[in-house]
Amino acid sequence: QVQLQESGPGQVKPSQTLSLTCTVSGGSITTYSYYWTWIRQPPGKGLEWIGYIAYSGNTYYRPALKSRTSISRDTSKNQFTLELTSVTPEDTAVYYCARWSSDYNSYNYWGQGTQVTVSS
Repeated sequence: QVQLQESGPGQVKPSQTLSLTCTVSGGSITTYSYYWTWIRQPPGKGLEWIGYIAYSGNTYYRPALKSRTSISRDTSKNQFTLELTSVTPEDTAVYYCARWSSDYNSYNYWGQGTQVTVSS
């Protein structure tokens, strides 16, 4: 059974960098056809896709966030990390990590989500 667990600070000050890590168990982040994704949900709004790091290590980001977003991985720890720079209160959200399967064309595993609040 694959499990994903987000970790990181629950509060970040404006203009600072938000950094979250997703630890994956039960499967390798280098396994073919899986895309390890970050998604967020601002209060009162729908889910917003942020970006992914593929099994190959390639990355792709939401265009509107691309200049502030970096997703990296540590294959030795089976983790992938989101960094979002120059945050503002509009970045306040519940952040989720998830696994997209290109074979099934769906997200088949999610973390439980972690609340991040941008506030001074």
